[in-house]
Amino acid sequence: MLTTKADRTTIVETAAENGIGQLTLDKLLAPPHQAGKLRTFAHAVLEPGASVGYHVHTGESESYYILSGSGTYNDNGKLIPITAGDVTFTPNGEGHGIENTGKEPLNFIALIILD
Repeated sequence: MLTTKADRTTIVETAAENGIGQLTLDKLLAPPHQAGKLRTFAHAVLEPGASVGYHVHTGESESYYILSGSGTYNDNGKLIPITAGDVTFTPNGEGHGIENTGKEPLNFIALIILD
């Protein structure tokens, strides 16, 4: 099955998880194309200075695959620099956040899997 760009929905969230600025999500798969334990599979973009605030996942895990740009990843309170090619993982019961500290848009894939 193919999902074309015309089939997809783009969502713009302001202050996602009490962060700063805007998070743009291009939902790569959405019902009825996503099934089972897949909650979110999206291309995400944070402009310079924007962030997704720290939040805890309950009943699910989330990974980010950084495509381009650079930023800071908050891994349960530990701030870690991130750049293209890095992959993060936040398991059920743990928390994270992400901030674009670079001068270019921070592009990443967000994947949330339900437990």
